[in-house]
Amino acid sequence: MAVPWSRCWRSGAGAAVLLDWCCGFSRRAFTHAASAGRRTESSTAETQVLFRQDPVYNFNRPMTIARHRNRCLYTTPRVCCSIRSDAKLKDPFSLAQKDLQNFYTILCLLKSKRCVIITLMGRENTSDVLRVLLPAQRSIAMISEMIHTASLVHDDVIDDSDTRRGKNTINKVWGERKAILAGDFILSAASMALARIGSNTVVSVLSQVIEDLVRGEFMQLGSKENENERFKHYLEKTFKKTASLIANSCKAVSILVNSDPEVHEIAYQYGRNVGIAFQLVDDILDFTSSANLLGKPSAADLKLGLATGPVLFACQQFPELHAMIMRCFSSDGDVDQAWQYVLKSDGVEQTNYLAQHYCQEAIRQISRLQPSTERDALIQLTELVLRRDK
Repeated sequence: MAVPWSRCWRSGAGAAVLLDWCCGFSRRAFTHAASAGRRTESSTAETQVLFRQDPVYNFNRPMTIARHRNRCLYTTPRVCCSIRSDAKLKDPFSLAQKDLQNFYTILCLLKSKRCVIITLMGRENTSDVLRVLLPAQRSIAMISEMIHTASLVHDDVIDDSDTRRGKNTINKVWGERKAILAGDFILSAASMALARIGSNTVVSVLSQVIEDLVRGEFMQLGSKENENERFKHYLEKTFKKTASLIANSCKAVSILVNSDPEVHEIAYQYGRNVGIAFQLVDDILDFTSSANLLGKPSAADLKLGLATGPVLFACQQFPELHAMIMRCFSSDGDVDQAWQYVLKSDGVEQTNYLAQHYCQEAIRQISRLQPSTERDALIQLTELVLRRDK
């Protein structure tokens, strides 16, 4: 007789314990999540709404609206960045702590903004008055973190990195082969947990993340000769490598509890814009933050041959950077010279302005939902992205 799925991964320690918690929620919860997923698929089919996959940098695409207004949507237009409910503001991390308490026990994910964003988005979209997070939604938060972790392990192999956040990387400790297998194992475990959620729509949404990660890595290996195409290439790569995970995870937790495609799109667009802003700030910190605070060497991206936002903006003032970008800063003195050009230019300021633009768009999107404590917390998190220093 086959072993019940809820008892899978109960042997062993470490990763097995993690997978048991991530994958092994009760049959009742699993059935609830699966039926919710089927209702979503049916409702989506009935409305026959198809969203176009426009480029990541385009804010002005038209949106097809569902036939009815969902209770989650906020019907009154308001001014972006000033929208808050009447309730007293709560710290986003403490608000999500109860739902993520097992995360902290197993992985110490208190500082993971991804998990907090996904958890709050799941609670924001639920029709339950108590805004209780479903086990399947909690699993999506864990799955997203597992996918992210696997991508970091593989990135360190590709970049031949010895440290990450001030600690030795897996490939530094155990070598490339074991590091690759470790990343593969985490990814396969995430795939198994994803399949157990029981929604084909959610599987399709989160599978897109893995495809985007691979495509983004290939895009990072090259650049464009034309400056306009180069910036477009950079933003699209940024979306695929960083923002796609947050965008599609937010969409997935929304799908599980809400049948309105418009709400799904709001969740997706919020995650997309926050994700891009987060990476833009990360690119800024590579030039402005100390190595000890950042957890990696300064100018790490330049040393890897990568031209990020500050460099691309600086190139408009110092055309000498063009040749360096095309040869991936491989000649002697390129990294130091490019560093000086960026500091002399307004590249950092321009990139920060662009990050603000994406944050404002994220707030505009989430503000279309009904006022709630969770919505206000998501707005707070968006503002925190701009103020982070590591």
